[in-house]
Amino acid sequence: MNNRLLKQLQNMKMNKKSLGAVALTAGIIGTTLIPQNAYAHGFVEKPSSRSALCSPTYGALNVNCGSVMYEPQSLEAPKGFPQAGPVDGQIASAGGKFGGILDQQTANRWFKNTMTGGENTFTWKYTAPHLTSKWHYYITKKGWDPNKALTRADLEPIGTVQHDGSAASNHLTHKINVPTDRSGYHVILAVWDVADTANAFYNVIDVNLINDVKPDIEAPSIPNGIQAQKVTANSIELAWNASTDNVGVKGYQIFRNGEMIDTVPGTHFIDKKLQPSTEYSYTVKAIDVAGNVSKESAALTVKTTVETPDTEAPTQPKGLHSMGTTASSVDLMWSPSDDNIGVDHYDIYRETEGSLKKIATSNTTSYMDKNLLPNTTYKYVVKAVDVAGNESVQSDIFTITTKTESASYEEWDAKKAYEKGDRVLHEGKVYEAVQSYQGNGDPNWIYALSLWKTV
Repeated sequence: MNNRLLKQLQNMKMNKKSLGAVALTAGIIGTTLIPQNAYAHGFVEKPSSRSALCSPTYGALNVNCGSVMYEPQSLEAPKGFPQAGPVDGQIASAGGKFGGILDQQTANRWFKNTMTGGENTFTWKYTAPHLTSKWHYYITKKGWDPNKALTRADLEPIGTVQHDGSAASNHLTHKINVPTDRSGYHVILAVWDVADTANAFYNVIDVNLINDVKPDIEAPSIPNGIQAQKVTANSIELAWNASTDNVGVKGYQIFRNGEMIDTVPGTHFIDKKLQPSTEYSYTVKAIDVAGNVSKESAALTVKTTVETPDTEAPTQPKGLHSMGTTASSVDLMWSPSDDNIGVDHYDIYRETEGSLKKIATSNTTSYMDKNLLPNTTYKYVVKAVDVAGNESVQSDIFTITTKTESASYEEWDAKKAYEKGDRVLHEGKVYEAVQSYQGNGDPNWIYALSLWKTV
């Protein structure tokens, strides 16, 4: 029966019937196929995302999905979308995860949630609620081709939900205005930006939009009351009065010297990295959920101040923690600091002989401390340093104990044959084979609960 399972995995034919056979044969798949200690940490539960609908827990309405059916919450890739993140054609799979099967795109490939335009509620399910900076949502444009791979050019933003850096579980549901000016099959992309890592989670939701209302052609009112609340040599902080709209204002376009520089959801914007003693002219336009744009606000001209020595330190780094600890390493991560000019780097300190000593410098919000002793307690702090050399207050002390040194295991080989009970090492974790099988080179099989379990 192991050969039968292998054939099913190779063909990625993970429909309900084959899953039943796998469960009966291997005796290892429980009533739920979503592990509680998986590596990644969240997905859109309502309306159900493409990956969620691959799981029997959510009806297995999407079939032949591959191993993502075990971990619909595992679609993690670098954040920064749309400027960064997964490449075009791999957006749905978060950069080709699980063999890229979720990137298959035709008009009839995936089950569609029925949805009416207007305000809709999106609910996330978190298996590990990271500290969070924001969620942002996109939808395919009118006239997109559902039979071609999904790209950035197909998408337009429909909402951003800012967060305060606390755990994602503090904000489970989001109210998002879905356009009413289009009908039929569309794809909504929901992105969860994690604050304490460099990554985000990407979920696509297939919807059948039913909109029988008249198209909204009324533009929002003109933004007014634009003013500069704070001016420095390198930044200008703007604020203005909210516009009104017959349906709802989605955001505001910011123009500097006649060129659009950003779109923001609220009535506040900080323009940074400006030149000292320089005049800048700003205007603002409001945009509604249907894409109607208001007329331009009255212009505001602001002059930055004379440059003075920067004595303002960055804010304290928050949320210092470990994303993975072994007998010889600690994978540190923390939330980014803010600064009036810009954070240049972070200094990492570890307690040595009773005092904190700098052990490394990082240009990102993470650092892997290696060559540590097993079963040993270490204390860490992090400081942010700006371009002028100003140091922040140190982070709260983070204390952690490395794991007890385990037996020596060989690294997992995706092409090798393994027997039930074999143990291997992968990304610092020890895995035990649930049953015997022959690998075929698929790098995701180590995460298949039908083949491996963590020890």
